[in-house]
Amino acid sequence: MKISPLKSFKAILEDIASDKSISHRFAIFSLLTQGTCKIKNYLKAEDTLNTLKIINALGAKIEEDGENIYIQAPVSIKSPNVILDCGNSGTAMRLLIGFLSAIEGGFFVLSGDKYLNARPMKRVSMPLISIGAKIYGRDGANLAPICIQGMKLDGFDYKSDIASAQVKTALILAALHAKKESFFQEIELSRDHSEIILNKMGACIEYLNKEKTFIKINPLKEKLKAFEVCVPNDPSSAFYFALAACILPHSKVVLKNVLLNKTRIEAFKILEKMGVKITYNVINEDFESIGEICVEGAPLKAVNVSENIAWLIDEIPALAIAFACAKGKSMIKNAKELRVKESDRIKSIVLNLQKCGIKVKEFEDGFEVEGGEAKSAKIESFGDHRIAMSFLILGLRCGMEVDDSECIKTSFPNFIEILKQIGAKIGD
Repeated sequence: MKISPLKSFKAILEDIASDKSISHRFAIFSLLTQGTCKIKNYLKAEDTLNTLKIINALGAKIEEDGENIYIQAPVSIKSPNVILDCGNSGTAMRLLIGFLSAIEGGFFVLSGDKYLNARPMKRVSMPLISIGAKIYGRDGANLAPICIQGMKLDGFDYKSDIASAQVKTALILAALHAKKESFFQEIELSRDHSEIILNKMGACIEYLNKEKTFIKINPLKEKLKAFEVCVPNDPSSAFYFALAACILPHSKVVLKNVLLNKTRIEAFKILEKMGVKITYNVINEDFESIGEICVEGAPLKAVNVSENIAWLIDEIPALAIAFACAKGKSMIKNAKELRVKESDRIKSIVLNLQKCGIKVKEFEDGFEVEGGEAKSAKIESFGDHRIAMSFLILGLRCGMEVDDSECIKTSFPNFIEILKQIGAKIGD
């Protein structure tokens, strides 16, 4: 896909992709309920639609009326006679490993595309195996296909040496069906959607310290109440158009109906440190804080980022584009997690920025970018939707060609449509 430079734009965007993390969670968490759940604005992208297919294979009844999706959980989870295909979604696979490991008497096989089946699952499977789960796979249950023999687990006291919402949620889902209470600690607070949503559904997950890094999970005594929700727009998806407003002079964008959870808008806070004027307006607080974000472009200044990395890990490829357009040297550190995403994102970012004539230094846990005038280049996406979208946004400034742009559909099916809406010229 080729994109041509754009001088500037002003836009109000309402049809940004629905939140992917929240969509996955509402689909999987519906299996814990009694009654019929109603989900409005569910993300209809490849990854999240695969999750619906999986819960259907596990026995859930799913209906759709165009705007809403209705899910009725089965009385008990059944062992399907098919492989459960997670597509490209590490979130779906890791959360389901946790959930299914505690389904007593069940047998399940999880797999995905060639990219997902090369991503490490040990960060979830090993903690679960250490508390008695029966999980098998290539490379010692590290690589999919993953086979799970569900069983009733004991309560546990587990300390994680990484801050990962996927690890935390997988352990929470296993603990909800355990024989007794469980405890989970992480080194810093990771994204906390699961605790917020599950508690509002009627689960009992308690914070044991003010940092909210130590939690107690009480087993479910009964099924949770069915929910009726509207999925907010994804701040990670909205961020691409915030970035566009930052790197194109005299541009402004208002992003509507966006999730404003503090663990999800850290990348916007980094843009503020770089000199961008951003305002937030909370509209409602249902399951989460939701509102609008207004971004006005300004000359970007360099910044060093080494804290709250777990809160902005998905936006770092886009932040790298901001760094490339800023005055001075910017740095990301403590982000080794980027090595195990849809691609090795540190290598993907460094290689592609260098192709654009930007000076970059690679570290094991991050990179340093010296801002400059990027030039048009042919970019390798490595099948990674966030790499593809980030460099298409850079293309608004200097023109760009991105290979394998089909991967964008895994998370943001109308991304190209919105690019055209703000005035971008796109061709094959």
